[in-house]
Amino acid sequence: MEEEDVAALATPQQFKALGHPMRHRLLFALGRGEATISQLAATLGSNKGNIAHHLKVLTDAGLVLPAGTRQVRGGTEQYYRRAHRAVQFHDAAITQVAFSAIATEIAAAEPEPFLVLRNLRLNPGHLERIAASLRDLADEEDDADDDPRYGLLLGLYRPGTNAGAGARAP
Repeated sequence: MEEEDVAALATPQQFKALGHPMRHRLLFALGRGEATISQLAATLGSNKGNIAHHLKVLTDAGLVLPAGTRQVRGGTEQYYRRAHRAVQFHDAAITQVAFSAIATEIAAAEPEPFLVLRNLRLNPGHLERIAASLRDLADEEDDADDDPRYGLLLGLYRPGTNAGAGARAP
């Protein structure tokens, strides 16, 4: 993935913008392509005022951009798009909010999502090969526009020393 395709969160405005699960859901929805407030409201099961508010916060933070307009029945529809293909963050509170939004997306998935959480013991060579494979997967471009869209959640992490306190390691 090109560096300019990834937004590394740096400003308080960006952290605040991602402090609400609806804004993560908007970024997920805009990952499918450009959309209007009405389209996003229908997709996310919310009202247009709520969507407009959250889009403004994301736009002010530089995470969403206006993507053009279209004349419709005497009015003008504004389209929006994500400013970056991906967002990178290393803040625990934002990570928790992001996972809440991801859980909402996965819960609504059709057909049933495939999820696996397991622990691996990896030497440095294995770790680098797996990390490289995951980066390659994340960097793949979309295929044909007419193919169904799937979400892909990748993660490789070494649990912190306090993770699972009281539980025995496998």
